[in-house]
Amino acid sequence: MSRAERTGKGRGRMGQVLSSAAVAIGCVLFLGGFVWAAVLYQPYAVPTDSMSPTVEAGDRVLAERIDGDEVRRGDVVVFLDPLWGNMPMIKRVVGVGGDTVECCDEQGKLTVNGDPVDEPYRLEEERASFSAFEASVPEGQLFLLGDHREGSLDSRTHLEDANNGSVPREAVTGRVDATVWPLGHAGMVERPAGFADLPGGTSRPGPLGPALTAIGAGALLILGGAGYGAIGSVRGKRAELTHNGGTHG
Repeated sequence: MSRAERTGKGRGRMGQVLSSAAVAIGCVLFLGGFVWAAVLYQPYAVPTDSMSPTVEAGDRVLAERIDGDEVRRGDVVVFLDPLWGNMPMIKRVVGVGGDTVECCDEQGKLTVNGDPVDEPYRLEEERASFSAFEASVPEGQLFLLGDHREGSLDSRTHLEDANNGSVPREAVTGRVDATVWPLGHAGMVERPAGFADLPGGTSRPGPLGPALTAIGAGALLILGGAGYGAIGSVRGKRAELTHNGGTHG
């Protein structure tokens, strides 16, 4: 065997090792990302347009499983409460325990403790609301509104109850991080900046982004490694045929 042949075989073996390693690492990342997301997230179907345009009727969303004490103003949450029908519902948190939520100031903005809040997630034609209300949120409770405020049955509907329409923090089962279906409406649900300057700030993005990155990187490594291995195998066979042809010629 010539030196060139030995070098070629050595490169072929190295290529096979690298290909196998890429596929193995890719499988770990791909499956690990899926398992990670499945453990931390719960899918939900949205039946109404009360959170439009952030989440539309018929959308499928992923909500990170969290405890109620992790909730911050501006979060879009999934919750269960007997007074609301004990069905999974999705609304936005606009007030927490100790807040006074009021609608609206002279510019038609919602105020929290007297501070106006920018709500860019609402439709422009609905920014000015004519349904005035004021509510004090008891400690341990959350005041919830729909983004499509003109067609949402939310905390305003329950203002006459003992907690001024709010729900307990422990009623929250998840925080919506993304819309995943339909594909045309898929995307991450951003944390609104309008609540960032209030005490407690807004919540940090969930781990869905890193999980999706792991899944994507894993898929690329699997495809790349498998493709490299197939190409290397074809080249090896061609080289062997060429060598054998040259030997017998």
